[in-house]
Amino acid sequence: MSALEIGQRASVGRVFSADDLADYAALTGDQPDGGVVAGPLLGGMFSYLLGTQLPGRGTNYLKQRIEFLAPAYLGEPLTATVEITRLRPDKALVNLRTVCTGAGGREICRGEALVLVLDVQ
Repeated sequence: MSALEIGQRASVGRVFSADDLADYAALTGDQPDGGVVAGPLLGGMFSYLLGTQLPGRGTNYLKQRIEFLAPAYLGEPLTATVEITRLRPDKALVNLRTVCTGAGGREICRGEALVLVLDVQ
């Protein structure tokens, strides 16, 4: 946990296709509105970042809150970002701000995540 600092950020970009949405529908049975990326796919971008980049492998997801502000569209370049906002070394907990933006920096969703970093490599 000593390598983690408040303000550290990690981002990932992604463009979802119609095939991605079809795969999502096949797995979940959920049929999102035509041309709109399903919310859980956006949440998956945050999950990817938390588990692979910041804090990284071994992160245990405890809680996430996402507020959806605008639709994300198929074919639109999206960027998900996580940023450390609070460190609690005594409990091995990290709070992070989560934001997903679309074309032109349009804010799609935002929220918070709480993770346990006891086993982070």
